[in-house]
Amino acid sequence: MELPLVVGVDGSDPSLAAVDWAVDEAARHGLPLRLVHASLWERYEGRVPSFAGERPPGEVLAQHIVASAAERARQRGPGTEVSVDVLPDDPVSALLAAGHEAWALVMGSRGRGELAGLLLGSVGLGVSARAMCPVVVVRGGERNLRGAFGRVVVGVGDLPHSLGAVRFAFREAEARGAILHAVRAWRTPAPGHAAGRPTDDGTSAHEERASAGLAEALTQAVQEHPDVDVRRTPVEGPAHKVLLEAAADADLVVVGALRRHGHSGLQLGRVAHTLLHHAECPVAVVPQRV
Repeated sequence: MELPLVVGVDGSDPSLAAVDWAVDEAARHGLPLRLVHASLWERYEGRVPSFAGERPPGEVLAQHIVASAAERARQRGPGTEVSVDVLPDDPVSALLAAGHEAWALVMGSRGRGELAGLLLGSVGLGVSARAMCPVVVVRGGERNLRGAFGRVVVGVGDLPHSLGAVRFAFREAEARGAILHAVRAWRTPAPGHAAGRPTDDGTSAHEERASAGLAEALTQAVQEHPDVDVRRTPVEGPAHKVLLEAAADADLVVVGALRRHGHSGLQLGRVAHTLLHHAECPVAVVPQRV
């Protein structure tokens, strides 16, 4: 049985955008959809209503949120299997637990009650930096959200840290019938550094190494997905800026995030952090255990 695509819902506009995106994603991959609302209303209002037959306001609101989200999902994707859960927990903990049995976690860029000026809400940041399954934060412009560009971007770093992100990106490009744009950033060393001197053909040795590393990282995935149209681009510059620019006209940008064994804190590099806050398209953060 396929693991579900789990969506965090809280009734906010960003979470409803996440539901819409997730319905389309579930249809592309043939996945069931699980809508999760986490709330601590039981802690503050008590498990037993004050009056017989009366439900606490928090419970009523929670049930309304998931029911509305489920109805929205079923109308958008009539063929998609939809289930709902209301969990008595804080949203980050609930979604991290749900991620252990999820194909991926999907959420909006901000939650209900968070300041409109926030670039990324606390739940999105907390889950993206700790989850052990892929996390997609749905953000960006209308064309990016509806997949109008036909282009998936993946940031390719060193092996083996990029393998999870590369595999995820190939699956996405194949399911969408999209071009896969694989980007590897490289930097010119400071003047006088031997590695930065040009080779005889005028191309820096550093750029050549970046190209070779890009080809190596993609080799297995290319063999597994021969029908995907892949564009390989080594680009000079800081990785977070290079990928931010590449994501501007993409339907999805995919990056990896290391998950070190025994480390329970936030684990999110500068590149992923920048994209989650500023990218103009949905961002997939794919964990890689080390």
